[in-house]
Amino acid sequence: MENTIIHVNGMSCQHCVKAVTNAVGALNGVSDVEVDLKAKTATVGFDKEKITLDKIKAAIEDQGYNVV
Repeated sequence: MENTIIHVNGMSCQHCVKAVTNAVGALNGVSDVEVDLKAKTATVGFDKEKITLDKIKAAIEDQGYNVV
């Protein structure tokens, strides 16, 4: 398992947190997601044998947020 911190711009409320958490959490290979609205980050635990970091970032961007 690998953990990474992804910086996410555009989140402003708990709905945003839930949208990112649900989108990333639904991906096969992701074990846990913790979104920090104040820090504008998503900490993601994932199995790099099952999913790439690029696919995780794409799932966040598909929700309308910017990964930086």
